[in-house]
Amino acid sequence: MALREEFRADLHIVSQLLVDMAEAVRTAMSEATKGLLHADRAAAEDVVARDAEVDALYQQVEERVTDLMARQAPVASDLRVLITALQVAADLERMGDLADHVAKTALRRHPSPAVPAELRAVFTAKAEVADKMAAKIAKVLSKLDPVAAAELETDDDAMDDLHVDLFKVMLSDDWPYGAETAIDGALLGRFYERFADHAVNAGHHVVYLVTGEQS
Repeated sequence: MALREEFRADLHIVSQLLVDMAEAVRTAMSEATKGLLHADRAAAEDVVARDAEVDALYQQVEERVTDLMARQAPVASDLRVLITALQVAADLERMGDLADHVAKTALRRHPSPAVPAELRAVFTAKAEVADKMAAKIAKVLSKLDPVAAAELETDDDAMDDLHVDLFKVMLSDDWPYGAETAIDGALLGRFYERFADHAVNAGHHVVYLVTGEQS
């Protein structure tokens, strides 16, 4: 019984680490967007500096899960929890990297804004969807809520629609900028799109954890 209680306590720590990661990547993308749209060098630099914190949380999850597997010899249901934790942590770590990419793009273009006026609206909307999804992942991980996890698919559809809108602007005949700005726009759009994709992946893992069914 004592071993089971210790196992549950360790699982709780892993779960909290995942919530901490979700909140950290949400903040990172929000600050990266601030750096991107407002040429805010301090915000962008803070994201780059803090990327190591997300990596450290990921390492802590890996180490704790590996230790639990070695010490507890988990049965099938427990093993599913541990494997899911590793999968979710990997998606969250990647989301942190994508926020870092956005911030570095902002820094590369500083002091000029990395996003021209014609693209500000679509990137503002992309950032709002990304923030909503990251917040939902933190809730999903905290509550193990499969319904909220499933909703991420719909949120991702909104991100995909915005990606289409982005290219409509950049490929229009009256696009006033050159190829370099368009390439930056395409890469930045991809960063937000992949951020959303990894949030959906994390949601799928939680649905599997709770229901035992692949979504």
